[in-house]
Amino acid sequence: MNDRQTLRASDRDREEVVDRLRSAVGDGRLKMDEYVDRMGRAYQAVTYGDLTPLHTDLPELGLAARREAAQPTTAPCAYRAWLDLFAGLPAALKVLWTMWLTAVSINVVVWALVSGTTGHLTYPWPVWVAGPYGAALFALSAAVTAFRRIRPSPSRRIS
Repeated sequence: MNDRQTLRASDRDREEVVDRLRSAVGDGRLKMDEYVDRMGRAYQAVTYGDLTPLHTDLPELGLAARREAAQPTTAPCAYRAWLDLFAGLPAALKVLWTMWLTAVSINVVVWALVSGTTGHLTYPWPVWVAGPYGAALFALSAAVTAFRRIRPSPSRRIS
């Protein structure tokens, strides 16, 4: 037996096999019950030898899967960038952003209800709640983020 077949598989290896099986289902090469069975065995696999028989009868990734892998996805990356930016803010700024979002949401809902019940669009006054305070909060957040990038935290300082 090949030495690689006795090595322990990682979670990433298991996920790659499951992705390959998912692609095979999408291509019509596997039936759903075969996919579910093989997927269960993939997640229970301990070594590469356990994973190999699950996909040896399948060709490499199909054309559709290669196209999906080649196409860049911008939405999750942009969403992740916003989450990373928000996660790096101090707790006080997170609270301020939450309060701002809550206040703006309530004002927009009230404006929508007033506009809907009167039958015509009223003046968009929530802009005055969202705009100035949002701009000030954005400027403060940008300044804190820039300051944190310039000044290393005490745990990252080299003595």
